[in-house]
Amino acid sequence: MRALVLGSAAGGGVPQWNCSCRVCRLAWSGDPRVRPRTQAGLALSVDGANWVLLNASIDLRQQILATPALQPKGEGRHSPIAAVVLTNAEVDSSAGLLALRERQPLAIFGTHATLEAIGANRMFDVVDRAVVPRRPVRLGETFEPVPGLKIELFAVPGKVPLWLEEGNVSLDDIGEGTVCVAAEAGGARLVYAPGCAHVTEDLDARVGKTDVLFFDGTLFADDEMIANGLGDKTGRRMGHMPVAGPGGTLEAFARHAHVRRILIHINNSNPILIEGSPEEAKVEAAGWEVAFDGMEVSP
Repeated sequence: MRALVLGSAAGGGVPQWNCSCRVCRLAWSGDPRVRPRTQAGLALSVDGANWVLLNASIDLRQQILATPALQPKGEGRHSPIAAVVLTNAEVDSSAGLLALRERQPLAIFGTHATLEAIGANRMFDVVDRAVVPRRPVRLGETFEPVPGLKIELFAVPGKVPLWLEEGNVSLDDIGEGTVCVAAEAGGARLVYAPGCAHVTEDLDARVGKTDVLFFDGTLFADDEMIANGLGDKTGRRMGHMPVAGPGGTLEAFARHAHVRRILIHINNSNPILIEGSPEEAKVEAAGWEVAFDGMEVSP
């Protein structure tokens, strides 16, 4: 199994188009300590010819341009992209489907809740269902979007997509709205969890049995957005665990040193994006890596 990091940032990418926070200022100025990043997504393959996307960010076309493995081969119309697996219906996870509207055969997999949310927005009808079927998947069900690659979706705590929030928002829902991907091929295992409000016993057990974990690295500190004057929500209010601090990611997965652990879906405000920063040093000392666009991982 090969995994390509198509994008490693949270919504907005790095630098964000309207932001001049500390990290974005460095990125805008071309400082080599901050790599530009597009919005999060992975591509998986077992043969190098057929690829499955884990989420389709709004930056998908740019990501395809930067990834030769996903570009057309031969004459006429063709794409190595065989399927897309969605973990939720957030804009930065699903809006890239609109870039796949040229009647190219592939399949979209997701929970009933995710596919219903997308189906309620008629803009997605440009991705012709007759050519691109939407295939609902039950939690815990194993399926093969391409031969040899086994996928299972499992629930983690989260909330409804931002564009569906109304009134009091539950931040701890466990169901079809926020899921992670467990992938297996040739005895190698990978877990992709770009959004998670806190670690459950089920998630902890799954991580202990995997080879590679890509996990939600949105904010370093829970109050990061507030402290930097970028918003009024904590990370937990947005449905994301902080990387550091009590109950944070470094603490929660400390006992899984045998697993290759990689932070992904990293917000533009997160100082771990500055190479050489104390925050990056802290996550590396804890045994974690920071994902970057174009990173390749073979579990």
